[in-house]
Amino acid sequence: MVARRGHKEDVQDSLARLRPEEDYILDRTWDFNAQPATREFTWTIRDHELNPDGVYRPMVLIDGMFPGPLIECNEGDELVVHVHNRATNATSIHWHGLFQNGTNYMDGTVGITQCPIPPGHSFTYRFNVTGQTGTYYYHSHVSMQASDGLVGPLIIHARGGEEKELQAVPYKQDRVVMLSDHYYDLSSDLLMQYLAPGSENSEPVPSSALINGRNIRYCPDLPNRNCSTDDLSRARFNLSRTSNTRLRVLNVGAFAEFSLQIDEHEFQVTEVDGTDVHPQSIHRLNINPAQRYSIIVTPPKDVNKGSYWMRARMITHCFAYENPEIQEEVWGIINYASESSDPADTDTDITPQTKDWSETIEVECRDLNTTLLFPIVPISIPNTFEHNLYLRSSFQIRDWALSRGYLNDSSFRINASRPILSTILEAYNDVDVQHISQGINDKLFDPSTQLVYQTTGTPWISILVQNFDDGTHPFHLHGYKFAILGQGIGYAPPLSTIINRVNATNPLRRDTASVPAFGWMAVAFRADNPGVWAWHCHLGWHNEAGLGMVFATRVEGMRGWAGREEVQEVRDLCGLEGGERGMGPEDEIWVGKVEEDDDEEGAD
Repeated sequence: MVARRGHKEDVQDSLARLRPEEDYILDRTWDFNAQPATREFTWTIRDHELNPDGVYRPMVLIDGMFPGPLIECNEGDELVVHVHNRATNATSIHWHGLFQNGTNYMDGTVGITQCPIPPGHSFTYRFNVTGQTGTYYYHSHVSMQASDGLVGPLIIHARGGEEKELQAVPYKQDRVVMLSDHYYDLSSDLLMQYLAPGSENSEPVPSSALINGRNIRYCPDLPNRNCSTDDLSRARFNLSRTSNTRLRVLNVGAFAEFSLQIDEHEFQVTEVDGTDVHPQSIHRLNINPAQRYSIIVTPPKDVNKGSYWMRARMITHCFAYENPEIQEEVWGIINYASESSDPADTDTDITPQTKDWSETIEVECRDLNTTLLFPIVPISIPNTFEHNLYLRSSFQIRDWALSRGYLNDSSFRINASRPILSTILEAYNDVDVQHISQGINDKLFDPSTQLVYQTTGTPWISILVQNFDDGTHPFHLHGYKFAILGQGIGYAPPLSTIINRVNATNPLRRDTASVPAFGWMAVAFRADNPGVWAWHCHLGWHNEAGLGMVFATRVEGMRGWAGREEVQEVRDLCGLEGGERGMGPEDEIWVGKVEEDDDEEGAD
């Protein structure tokens, strides 16, 4: 079976537009028992101008719509996505949270698994989604391009009746809720300012926030912006009065943590980053960038109120400065329609009169407390690990007064024209097993700029991150889910103490977790997935500043990949002109800049 979706390549939308809200309602007639299928999509990426909240800004969009289209599939399906890049800059698509077991070269991570897709060129991603279900998403992995609009949800259903077994609370409706911070200027301009000498890790602060790509600003508050809210509306969700609804909440933004609530509602958390968990009731959900949670919303006893505010607040306490344009909270509308109403009908114009929760919002930036969230399907961890990594996470000012992120003494830099995967595959042909080592691979890479930790077999690896920075860092591991061993403030206790405290028979498994400011985090994973996998802070600015590294795992399993046709197609991207367009700036562009500025100040 082959299902195809997408615009024809030669169709160019004259005007960009917001994606219809019904596009993020999951298919109520979905066939969970369908035979494994190939689901095929064709996307054209172009530059556009759009006003998601009223303010017009340049964006990079899929088929002229924002946000990107929903991909819905069953576990075991094959996804084929044809990407035609007609934008000014190069691009790539990373499939966030997907294991890519056996297809690491389709991970979409520029400088690690592939070269970029240059302007005027195309590339096809082809991979199987096996061994995982739940809520994921895709985004560009070129510089900060994701914050310019290249992002969308990806949902993997469990087959047959397993979906109901994994979700302990029954529901009838299933919807996507994407939260994102929103900037009014192109990410490339903001990145140059952030990485310039003397910025001292002063991250750009967003001006607005969006729910499913929507918000409404009051244009008179923004006199220096081109702003119009004509034909705009807030995100609206028509829910059933008699049955539960699953909301799949994703933070697809670049920087801000959100606190999400629905007035006068408690809800139950049932999924964390694709891991189904036993339900826990809360009424505020803190979610960092790159994280996903499913919550089950039960209709209130008094449905006659009709509408309720959904509030998503950015935790501004963690921002480096005050942005005079900022609106820190974005509102959506939850409407309990009559049973005769179509859930996709969002035209109901009712302003909620509901009240906020009385207690103040926590101002610290840190993960939701997940210590009481236990997976439905238990997987135990050992009490000792073959590899134990200690990573000091910090920002340091070194050469040319540049503030950069460091793990130990390494600040990561990609080489967009020579990915790490290509280097390792070529080494097999040159020296074969000489380069199959355990530990830091300093034979092929310079650890000061490309820290690559390499393993063979299927060992367990623990990572203890000690944060010497005043900001929270949500670390994401490509290709895996890791077990949460612990998180805390201050100096970490010995690893043995941490392990003794954790529920080793069923720890929470996820792919993105945060080390708090001046705190620590310990995780562990079984390194059984062949490939090179990024481990990096998912605050976009920090990733571009070098706060990351790579795990090359089960490297013997990559033997023979170089002969695969699809691997050669990936490598062919590296010989194309224009692949460097849109990459983040190299440090060397500021050589001598500090001295020149000092000389000018002295002359004054």
